[in-house]
Amino acid sequence: MTDDHQLRVSKIQNGTVIDHVAAGQALNVLAILGIDGTSGEAVSVGMNVPSDRLGRKDIVKVEGRELSQSEVDVISLIAPAASINIVRDYDVIEKNRVVRPDVVTGIISCPNRNCITNADEPITSRFTVLSDGVRCDYCESIVREDEVAANLDVN
Repeated sequence: MTDDHQLRVSKIQNGTVIDHVAAGQALNVLAILGIDGTSGEAVSVGMNVPSDRLGRKDIVKVEGRELSQSEVDVISLIAPAASINIVRDYDVIEKNRVVRPDVVTGIISCPNRNCITNADEPITSRFTVLSDGVRCDYCESIVREDEVAANLDVN
């Protein structure tokens, strides 16, 4: 045993590292990304690891995949302090903090069964982003931060 208390998780060659995720949210990040272990991506997850900025944090590393902007937008709803690091040939070539969008469209389902977006109408869901969740632009139902992952529209 050494005095070195640094977290040791193997580097990825190419892909994305999602760092500074609120402790306990890593599994929701995987759900947002549609990662359930069946599609073959190599994934490393660190949960409740020490963080100077957050006290405790989660980290998700996904080999061979760079995130779309809509995926980053949804992650920002449950992990507003997260940073997205793009890795190529073992080097971080791009590092960005997530930015919460003002509006998210087509990626969250409204929980209100009577909302027009849940009828057989060609209407895409649209939510205004709030400080602690999102509000449906059609029926004004609120989806709290901790409910976002459960309401993802995974079509």
